[in-house]
Amino acid sequence: MSDNPAAAPRPLVVAVLGTGIMGAAMARNLVRGGHQVRVWNRTHATAAALAADGASVTLTPSEAVHEADAVLTMVHDGAAAIEVMRQAAPGLRAGTLWIQSSTVGLETLPDLVALAEELEVVLIDAPVLGTREPAEAGRLTVLAAGPLDVRDTAMTVFDTVATRTVWTGDDAAAGTAQRLKLVANSWVLAVNNAAGETLALARGLGVEPQAFLDLIEGGPLDLGYLHAKAALILEDRLAEASFGAATAAKDAALITHAAASAGVRVDALDGARERLVRIVEAGHGDEDMAAAYRAS
Repeated sequence: MSDNPAAAPRPLVVAVLGTGIMGAAMARNLVRGGHQVRVWNRTHATAAALAADGASVTLTPSEAVHEADAVLTMVHDGAAAIEVMRQAAPGLRAGTLWIQSSTVGLETLPDLVALAEELEVVLIDAPVLGTREPAEAGRLTVLAAGPLDVRDTAMTVFDTVATRTVWTGDDAAAGTAQRLKLVANSWVLAVNNAAGETLALARGLGVEPQAFLDLIEGGPLDLGYLHAKAALILEDRLAEASFGAATAAKDAALITHAAASAGVRVDALDGARERLVRIVEAGHGDEDMAAAYRAS
């Protein structure tokens, strides 16, 4: 970081469309970073809560993006991203930076690329790694693909919400950011599924789950993420979602579809997806993804 104030990035006008768990946290950090932040969410009350943090709450996506330097979309999936950007279209100006931060997979990405060309905005595909706690702390990891000439502006946003940005390529259409995100999420889902099944098996066999966790603690089989998910299960805190089960089920579907397209069998991920779908259908979609434990 430079000591020269003139070298500091200028504050931006950033529209955040989608203020769920991740979007709200990113919006708050952008406000703290000195940016002018406008927020919109399909459920207005969710966005309105951010007024107390200094964000400007808007009634429509078009109002939010008016004269914005950057538009950050953090919505459920690719279809929602397309819908919200079409609603935003009347307020967009040519050349606006569109930072697409949802996990949309490979099948929908070409539609987003085509929409960006139609709207004359510059697309950066930038899914993020992290859940509620790192998002609130501004410690996400961004996986980004986009043109070199807009990276300075993009990094002004990313440096405010993340501690690490990994540029995977200079063309969002190539899907390099989404591909890496799907691979990373496959590991997240695998650990989440294994945590639930292992704790369920322990209880089924009359073994105290904590005895298992104590057994592996500090050894090569230990894993911080396992302890985090186990705590939600064992302390009956699944309602405290950091990564919602419905979103995890959506991501699992994107991964298994991409794997099938690549001719790769992912039997464990198929099982994880089935477990997540079962609990979502049982009404637990708003709980943390660790609720897959209930499928046992």
